[in-house]
Amino acid sequence: MSAGQRPRLPHLQPGEVRVAPSILSADFGALAAEIAGITPATDWLHVDVMDGHFVPNLTIGPPVVASLRRHTQLWLDCHLMMTNPGELLEAFANSGADSASVHVELGQTEQLCAEMRRLGLGVGLVVNPETSITSAWPFLELIDLLLVMSVHPGFGGQAFMPEAIAKVAAARQEIDRRRLPVTLQVDGGIDATTAVVMAEAGARCFVAGSAVFHRPDHLGALRSIHEAAASAVAGPGAAGR
Repeated sequence: MSAGQRPRLPHLQPGEVRVAPSILSADFGALAAEIAGITPATDWLHVDVMDGHFVPNLTIGPPVVASLRRHTQLWLDCHLMMTNPGELLEAFANSGADSASVHVELGQTEQLCAEMRRLGLGVGLVVNPETSITSAWPFLELIDLLLVMSVHPGFGGQAFMPEAIAKVAAARQEIDRRRLPVTLQVDGGIDATTAVVMAEAGARCFVAGSAVFHRPDHLGALRSIHEAAASAVAGPGAAGR
């Protein structure tokens, strides 16, 4: 399937949640096996791409995404923590990425969104902890996914930042007010406890790394997070069902 033929990002139905395991916390020496082990409980995989410049860490690039594509049919959701994502979007699309998320802090957001759309990628936008959530408002009609960071990007295993709760709640309100099919994702310190808090605030897609891959039972940990978030959404008072 060529880049232009890829399906758009699969939107969630009302009341549905998704957990996207982050391979940043997986064993890279056994990555295919790690992914196969959690596949029964998810249809998404979160791929953290760091350039050592935009964030103080260095991870992977298009060649690894291409290798992943040969071993899995999961949706490859690539979070591009990069200073120059526009220079590599085509390479990621050609490698088999399904969606890409770029940071609003970089600027040139309209151009980057347009290029992702041209390449057939699902279009994501990321807001860092120190950035106002309202910086995403001008671009909500252009995107498929809004990612609110609940840690500073760059390293896995960080503690959840409670100040992200209000940002998720504000994003949920704005997305619903405009009646947009934008998936609201959260990333950072997500486990079965924080997933509940963020689900109640309005998040529907939960990136979890250490809470999945650093547990003895990866599959069981993933299912626990999903069940906790789904129960919170189904319960009284949850936003944006």
